[in-house]
Amino acid sequence: MKRKSFLMAGLALGLGAATAAAAADGLPYQRVADMLYRVMSADREVYTRMVVQRLTVDEKIITASEHFGDDAALPLPAQMFRFGAEMVMDETEDFSYALLSLDPINRKNGPGTPLEKEGLEFVLDNPDETFYGEEELGGERYFTAVYPDHAVVEACVVCHNNHKDSPRTDLEVGEVMGGVVIRIVMD
Repeated sequence: MKRKSFLMAGLALGLGAATAAAAADGLPYQRVADMLYRVMSADREVYTRMVVQRLTVDEKIITASEHFGDDAALPLPAQMFRFGAEMVMDETEDFSYALLSLDPINRKNGPGTPLEKEGLEFVLDNPDETFYGEEELGGERYFTAVYPDHAVVEACVVCHNNHKDSPRTDLEVGEVMGGVVIRIVMD
């Protein structure tokens, strides 16, 4: 089991090179995006369920806060996701990812392109489906995928419904909060 975990961690760290190699070898962009999403989604859900939900809601040991450094709290799941995305952006230009929403708490997390908006609207209307498209940005062509981001536990809805800047206060467990947007450079 330890060996399998080590292998998975290594694969996750090498995603930039793996993405470029997969696309160069003719693996469809959709399949590459789907594989990337599976890793991201699993990491996000594990942190949310096993750390944030357990420690903040179930056992009430610590809080989670966007000001985690000042509050001696856990980083929010969205922040952990963004930290990973920023690290990837520092390592590769082959792909990027972000957590976006039509109703973001932080305005920077709203759609930035017409295709992102279309994708977020699609996953909101089709919570079990993925949106795929292509777009050109800055002279580069991108394959873009938008996956629904569900409120997987009570901690998600408590945080979103009670946040002072949240445009929604009626979110329920299982609902789509936004989407994971993965963008891959096309050759």
